[in-house]
Amino acid sequence: MPRQKRVRSESGYYHIMLRGNEKKNIFNNDEDKQYLVDILQSKKEGNRYFLHAFCLMDNHLHLLLSEGEEDIAKIMKRITVSYVYYFNKKYKRVGHLFQDRFRSEAVEEDRYVLSLTRYIHQNPVKAGLVKRAEDYKWSSFNAYINNKSCFFGIVDTGMVLGMFSEDLKTAKTLFRKYMEEENKDEFIDIEDKKEVLDEEEARVIYNQMLLKWGFDSRINTTIDLPEAFIQEFKMKTNLSIRKISTIIGINKDKVNKILKK
Repeated sequence: MPRQKRVRSESGYYHIMLRGNEKKNIFNNDEDKQYLVDILQSKKEGNRYFLHAFCLMDNHLHLLLSEGEEDIAKIMKRITVSYVYYFNKKYKRVGHLFQDRFRSEAVEEDRYVLSLTRYIHQNPVKAGLVKRAEDYKWSSFNAYINNKSCFFGIVDTGMVLGMFSEDLKTAKTLFRKYMEEENKDEFIDIEDKKEVLDEEEARVIYNQMLLKWGFDSRINTTIDLPEAFIQEFKMKTNLSIRKISTIIGINKDKVNKILKK
């Protein structure tokens, strides 16, 4: 099967997810996780990219980064090649460490930057590893609230904190409160129900369905889609509620309500 075309981000911000081949561990201990953090830091030199959030789990990792002097493909190649070389040499193994190439989704709006940051930091909480995000060692959460965090100089916290307040103390307080809120954030994750289409392919399916249902998007600029249409589109694409909302132009909460029926 040919690789799907990667969706480019107009903002330069990306959510990156890497997981182990056959869902096996990519980190066997804290030493491995620290080595990956060291790589993330070294590959940032010269403003090649900016790291806004991360979380390292045993068999996968999440990153929120933005492009600097290098594009996303080159950034991730530098990071993954360095880590795979280290891991294979250390454990005397050969072959693929990661499952396929890295997965990514473009992040275009401020509100999605914030919800993605929360989603990344809450990964270990939702996995039952800790009760609070700040209790997990291998994420960027504490770099946001504690200048003495060992990751403080690695994570570029200014962009996210600036969305809460220009006053740093106030921003940190609001950040912590937001990170602890219960939510139903949906982003790419380690579990796949089936292969998820990229946005370009999903739009092709959407336009085909419009014709099938008797709608012409060239004539009808505003289409009142039946609930059954939205449910069928979800079934065909397995996209997140957020992406379905973007493609069909309907409020995310309304889409969520329809799909829960």
